[in-house]
Amino acid sequence: MTLPVETRRIVLRKRPNHGPIDELFELITSPISEPGDGEIFIRVDVSSLDPAQRNWIKDIRSYLPPVQLGETMRAFGIATVLASGPNTTLRPGDQVSGFVGWAEYAVVQESTMRKINPNNESGVTVMDYLGPLGLTGLTAYFGILRKGGIQPGQTVVISGAAGATGSMACQIAQNLGAKVYGIAGSTAKCSWLVNELRIDGAYCYKDQGWKEKFEKEVGLLDVYFDNVGGEMLDYFLTRLNIGARTVLCGTISDATTTTNATTPYGIINHGNLIRFRASMNGFLVLDYTSEYPTAEADITQWMRDGKIRHKFHVESGLEKCPHALKLLFSGGNTGKLVVKISKESSGW
Repeated sequence: MTLPVETRRIVLRKRPNHGPIDELFELITSPISEPGDGEIFIRVDVSSLDPAQRNWIKDIRSYLPPVQLGETMRAFGIATVLASGPNTTLRPGDQVSGFVGWAEYAVVQESTMRKINPNNESGVTVMDYLGPLGLTGLTAYFGILRKGGIQPGQTVVISGAAGATGSMACQIAQNLGAKVYGIAGSTAKCSWLVNELRIDGAYCYKDQGWKEKFEKEVGLLDVYFDNVGGEMLDYFLTRLNIGARTVLCGTISDATTTTNATTPYGIINHGNLIRFRASMNGFLVLDYTSEYPTAEADITQWMRDGKIRHKFHVESGLEKCPHALKLLFSGGNTGKLVVKISKESSGW
């Protein structure tokens, strides 16, 4: 086939400072070359929207270097191989996952991509590799199993419970026999958690008196899976059982739909970690790459057994990516937020 000679892509133009987050980017058209040694030419099909993207555009020390001004915005996603350069094993038509970026087409190192194998017979779809089998599902899996150390009958509380990672964490904890309670930002999200995911209870943090209700109905916890940080984390440090584990997954409370600099909430209840011989640990899904096949096998089996339910919030069009990122931080989505880039993915 004849490869495109140019691509539309969205680049970072400004660092976060003031103003709406979606105004930091610019949509441009630029030339694209054929793949070289060890490279593949990909068509980006679907892009994942993730809270980590807000940190990637900050000029700070982190687990990945920051996106540079003028660079294509970093994003995880699903792509289709259109051409392969010398010394590659992937072939045209293969579907891959990895950091594909906000672009219609890209040339990337084959070593940075992972071939995926959707199987309709087992109920696994391409989109599932951005949901339960993607970074969000794997993050929930390793956070709950490796850091949570959950035992049957223990009480698990999950903030951001209606989001992509939070909803997976709820179900994985359930599948391990825990009593699961979720915290979310609307009555509708709480109803979805209880009625669809069938967790033991859900609390809307915007409701007056929700903490008192939680303390009366639940009391103390054994595992707190934190997607929020800030005041929410500080509160649940007052609800620890002896030996409780706090798993630090995200700090979405530090992010808003604007980029105005604010002082992060200062934790004051960390002394309870000592008093109740509890622990608090952060982790990254990238720490467990060697265990991805095991995690995917477990999650796939749960999906077959009807023990994993998930939903997607889908936007369409490359130009929608900045808007979708803003939507993510406003809490306007329930489930996994993605943007379909290629028209070829319209039937997924």
